Amino acid sequence: MSGANSVTSNQETLHKDLEKVVRKYARTTFLRPIADHTREAFVKAEEFVRKFYEDGRKGAPVPEQVRDDIVCGGTSENVARTAPRAVILDSGCGTGESTIHIARKYPNIPVIGIDKSCDRLNKAGNPVQTSGEEVPPNAFWIRAELLDFWRLALDRVKAGEWSIPYHAVYYPNPWPKQSEATRRFHMHPTFPTLLALGETIELRTNWEIYAREFAEAARIVYSIQIPDQARNDVQGLTARTLEFSLENRSCQARDDKGIKITCESFNPVSPETAFERKYKEARQTLWRVIVTASRQF
Repeated sequence: MSGANSVTSNQETLHKDLEKVVRKYARTTFLRPIADHTREAFVKAEEFVRKFYEDGRKGAPVPEQVRDDIVCGGTSENVARTAPRAVILDSGCGTGESTIHIARKYPNIPVIGIDKSCDRLNKAGNPVQTSGEEVPPNAFWIRAELLDFWRLALDRVKAGEWSIPYHAVYYPNPWPKQSEATRRFHMHPTFPTLLALGETIELRTNWEIYAREFAEAARIVYSIQIPDQARNDVQGLTARTLEFSLENRSCQARDDKGIKITCESFNPVSPETAFERKYKEARQTLWRVIVTASRQF
């Protein structure tokens, strides 16, 4: 799988319409009808989560390191807590390899891998992925439309039935042409839903511009959605600290309202997806964005 092509685009920096589009969708609601097959899939996912906890894991603590293991230079500010219906999402899981890695990392939390392709999901849990071991009992795969599944999951979060301490969004289609920009997650009407879902969201990509746009879009949404009295402080701080540094090739934003946004290049020791392995073997620079919001606004 070596020799992977790098992303080519007619866009050399952040999209010129990024802020305008993100601000527009941060103030609107995405009303497209949810597909029936995704509703059916979501019912199956709910049943898996319910049975997982009823089979003896109800009340299992969410590991304190959920954030610290993910965020480079993790802090000690996390507070241990219990969440009987904690759920981890692996969005766009493809063949499901990443779901297995995440499930092994957090064995006390059900991990739902979501993809729209039956062909890809049919490969999930094969012996190559598991290295001959059993599939973790907390791993579950479902075929669904991501944008619809996120909205259904957010309903459960708002109802207090689910909490999502970690949400993996690994290597989505970057849609590199400028004319395709609104198909990127961070320039789509459902981006505010994505941010509202998880306490920690990690995006991985092999396109630097995608990572930088995702980080900036998150900053914009939070600057709009936080309480009015704090808005100016957060806008000013994150706008300054998210300026990209060519020297350290990373950027970070933190505010005193419980929001942290990190954008950085990284070199995975053990690749967790076929894409990650392919890009690493091709010696491409990989990027990740970690958005952590300790509380919802």
